[in-house]
Amino acid sequence: MSKYISFLKKALSGEEVDYTKATIRSAVLLLAIPMMLEMAMESVFALVDLYFVGHLKESGYAIQTVGLTESVLSVMYSIAIGMSMAATAMVARRIGEKNPEQASRSAAQVILVSFIVTFILSLFGVIYAEEILILMGSKPDAAAYGKEFTRIMMGSSVIIMLLFLINGIFRGAGNAAIAMKSLWIANIANIILCPVLIKGFGPIPALGLTGAALATTIGRSIGVIYQLYHLLVADTQIRILLHYFKPNFSVIQSVVKIATPGIFQFVIASCSWIFLAQLVATTGGENASAGYQTALRLMMFFMLPAWGLSNAASTLVGQNMGANEMLRAEQSVMKTVKYNVIFMVAVSLIFFLLGDFLVGFFTQETEIKDFAKNALHIMSIGFIFYGIGMVMINAFNGAGDTWTPTWVNLCGFWLFQIPLAYFLSKHFGMGPKGVFISIPAAETLITIVAFILFKNGKWKTVKV
Repeated sequence: MSKYISFLKKALSGEEVDYTKATIRSAVLLLAIPMMLEMAMESVFALVDLYFVGHLKESGYAIQTVGLTESVLSVMYSIAIGMSMAATAMVARRIGEKNPEQASRSAAQVILVSFIVTFILSLFGVIYAEEILILMGSKPDAAAYGKEFTRIMMGSSVIIMLLFLINGIFRGAGNAAIAMKSLWIANIANIILCPVLIKGFGPIPALGLTGAALATTIGRSIGVIYQLYHLLVADTQIRILLHYFKPNFSVIQSVVKIATPGIFQFVIASCSWIFLAQLVATTGGENASAGYQTALRLMMFFMLPAWGLSNAASTLVGQNMGANEMLRAEQSVMKTVKYNVIFMVAVSLIFFLLGDFLVGFFTQETEIKDFAKNALHIMSIGFIFYGIGMVMINAFNGAGDTWTPTWVNLCGFWLFQIPLAYFLSKHFGMGPKGVFISIPAAETLITIVAFILFKNGKWKTVKV
């Protein structure tokens, strides 16, 4: 037991480790433990908001607004994740080459590009918040109710981007503990502020749904301040000096080359989810939409830790390729697949056995609960495939081969999932249930194709 406790402490401490030399099992677990906890904290943001707004007077409107806003924000997340992919791949490769200074310079250039792009896009979200909700399928009165929430969340996109991006930098360097701690700090602040700002406390007025947006934004901002301290001030392996932010167009070109397909990769997936959310709202109404959004938040609570575990493959592939250890890179991916499958089997059992209890924690409205339980049970059928697919996608991204998963996502989501969801829900009259069925069907197909392409090995030839 003391051996396991000591290993856990090492994983959580942020102690520097040469992941190209440690045993593959240790390397995977040392990275996976803090990465899983980091992603679990990211999912807590949505669940905390959902819990408190689910108990507001207009809970149907509130839950729908949170869900639809998150769906739109997923496009911003896609940009942040795409940029963080570039950061992770470039930083991991330079660390594998034992060149931390160049890793730091690359990180600074990714931050510079990401900040400019995200700032411009966030302005549109602030200006057209109500119109965005209506476009997503919200009724005018529901959109008017939730527009301030959406406006604040869209306006905080730069903070969201920095949180994702800087954590990607630390993950690439192998310091997943700092990434984890930044999310813990942000969540603690959010959990404290949510009830205070939503319900009011002392001189602080009850802000309702708007309070949820403010709490989340402030919490994330505190997390970013913690990240910037370790990036700019603290003595860590990645240390960015201010003059590193001076534009270096050769590095920026490399960033764009890796990040652009990475962004498209997740925009493709995000737009698919947006279409599905709109399809559920139009075929099933407000209760179906609220139930679906509740199920998605619950699913993401468990899926994000699995994504965190799969992030270990990204770092290990990048660092081992930098050290010219190609066989070790592939072995690290397969070991990560094994652990992720075990985790996803456990999640499937939880959803089948405790789905009713989990949904009831967020809403007591019978019709919303029924839709949420139905969605959970259907979507969880494909969880094992989700787990394998995540690792494959992250392995490609860690190698800097962001085009392969982009094409896989394009075919799997837009050419298969969306048409399937449309025909099942509308032409076959299955409504929201047809949408739910299309999700595990598409993820299974994507996983099979990604696995075949990974074993083909073309990713081993990518230069970063």
